Amino acid sequence: MGAILGKKIGMTRLYNDKREAISCTVIQAGPCFVTQVKSAEKDGYDAYQIGIGERDEKKINKPLQGHYRKAGVTPGFMMAEFKKAHFSVEMEAGNPVSVELFEEGEIVNVLGVSKGKGFAGVVKRHNFGGGSRTHGQSDRLRAPGSVGGSSDPSRTFKGTRMAGRMGSDNITVKNLQIVKIMPESNLLVIKGAVPGAKNSYVKIVSTKK
Repeated sequence: MGAILGKKIGMTRLYNDKREAISCTVIQAGPCFVTQVKSAEKDGYDAYQIGIGERDEKKINKPLQGHYRKAGVTPGFMMAEFKKAHFSVEMEAGNPVSVELFEEGEIVNVLGVSKGKGFAGVVKRHNFGGGSRTHGQSDRLRAPGSVGGSSDPSRTFKGTRMAGRMGSDNITVKNLQIVKIMPESNLLVIKGAVPGAKNSYVKIVSTKK
């Protein structure tokens, strides 16, 4: 069991023993280091704070420089916290976190931020069918239609599906299988698709299954 941060590289396919093509996502999970250990006595909960990547110290602010320096690790691009219960080993600040915490065939959950679509209309955002193409509705084809009554209820109900910002949401994809692990290059190959665009960061957490 384990938990780690990773960068989504892209998708590929692998073939199993039955010569079936399996769509997979390649994630570069490392180099990762423990940047802080949270304890119930001091912080109120038990967790490991993990950073990923190696970044030029000049490109981060002074407080973060001190934080990384205290842990004795190279500054990274991102940090995240994971509960100690997700790990089968005890770690200290400065320890590396590698893909060897996982096993091939293990089931994991992947958390990430979905692709941002910008401002979208109701047809794209909520799969509305659009208006009639005839009877002179030249400018109402992709409009939402009526959103509230005039005299009753004289308002628009909260939660009515309308146009608005689409995407950039926190998404968790559960029960994905690790197909292949390449420790020499810090790569995890996971069956299926994971949220986010290429080069976006995701969290990979073991499940209890």
